Amino acid sequence: MSIINNINKVFDHRIRLGIMSVLMVNEYADFNTLKELLGATDGNLASHTKALEKARYIVVEKQFIGRKPNTRYSTTTLGHAEFNKHIQALEKLINKQ
Repeated sequence: MSIINNINKVFDHRIRLGIMSVLMVNEYADFNTLKELLGATDGNLASHTKALEKARYIVVEKQFIGRKPNTRYSTTTLGHAEFNKHIQALEKLINKQ
């Protein structure tokens, strides 16, 4: 079995890796927080969150705070498990002698 088998292509892009990293240590994060933390543009962040949502790794919750729309994201059970598996595969790859 190859040491890269469990590396998940969905997490290949640095923005997706960043989104998942933030969401793994927080219950949720809103769009503006992710945008600020990752230094992403609106369009770039939107396309990467859509890709993670399509893979069923994150859920999107849209709400209004006062009169302002607010979009927040959190990991799914599947997303949490797949990201952990991805990180473990990277650690094995890094530690491989």
